[in-house]
Amino acid sequence: MGGDLIRREGRKTHLTDLGNKMLPILRQCHEAALAASALAKAVSKGQISTLTIAVARSLDTALIMGPLQELYPVFPGTQIKLKRGNAMEIAAMLKSGEVDIAIGGPLNETWDRLEAWPMFNESFELVVGSGHALAMLNSVDLDVELIREEQFLLLSGADLTEYERERLGTVGVNLVNAHEVDSSHDMETMVAAGFGIAVAPNHALRSAQLHRLNLAGLDVERTVAVYTVAGRPKSRETSALLNLLRGKQWG
Repeated sequence: MGGDLIRREGRKTHLTDLGNKMLPILRQCHEAALAASALAKAVSKGQISTLTIAVARSLDTALIMGPLQELYPVFPGTQIKLKRGNAMEIAAMLKSGEVDIAIGGPLNETWDRLEAWPMFNESFELVVGSGHALAMLNSVDLDVELIREEQFLLLSGADLTEYERERLGTVGVNLVNAHEVDSSHDMETMVAAGFGIAVAPNHALRSAQLHRLNLAGLDVERTVAVYTVAGRPKSRETSALLNLLRGKQWG
C-alpha cells in the first residue's frame, strides 16, 4: 500500500494515518468478497439464476411486463437484467451470448443460427403534443404540405431502412435533421413540450398529453419478434419466457 498500515507499541497495535485512510476501502473490499462468495454458492446450488433480455430502444418495456410478471412467481430467485440496443447491437449481444433472449423489430441479420418468432405487426404514426396546432385539425385537413416544414423526432433505435425513410419522405416526413432520442419516455417529454412531430411505433406514446395524426399514405410498418439462438442451451427461465411471449395474444 506504499507504507505501514499498523503500528505496534508493545502488546498494543494502532492504525497509522495511512491505515485509517485505507480502512473503509479495505472493509468494502472484504464485504464485496464475502458477497461474491455467497452469490457463487447460491448459483452453484441452483438458488439464483440470471435471465438477460435485450429490448429494442424503440420498444416500450410495458409490452413485456405481463409475461415477466407471470414468470417471476414461478422462478422467484431469478435475477432479471434488461439491456437496450438498436438492431445491430442486439444481434451482436445474441451472437456473443451476452443475452439469453431479445425482443424488437427486424434485426436485418442473415446469421443462420438466429431464431425469430413474430409477435405482432405495427405501423409507425405521427404524434404531436395536445397543444400543437396540428392537433386541432381532423384527418381530412391534414396533408403533406402541412407537415413538410415541421421538425421531427425519431427514436434512435427505430432502425428504419432506406426504403422506409424514402416512404416517409414521400408523405412529407423529412428525417434529415430530426431530433434523435434513446427512449420513448424522452420522446414523449419532448413532444409534449412542443419540440416537433414524433415518428413512433403504434404501441408507443399513448399519453393523454399527446395527439395522434392521421396522415394518408403513411404506410410504414414493422414486425416485432422475439429472438433466440438455435443450438444454444436455454435455461428454464428463458424457455418459459419464450413460451409466454409466443403464446400471448397481441393486439
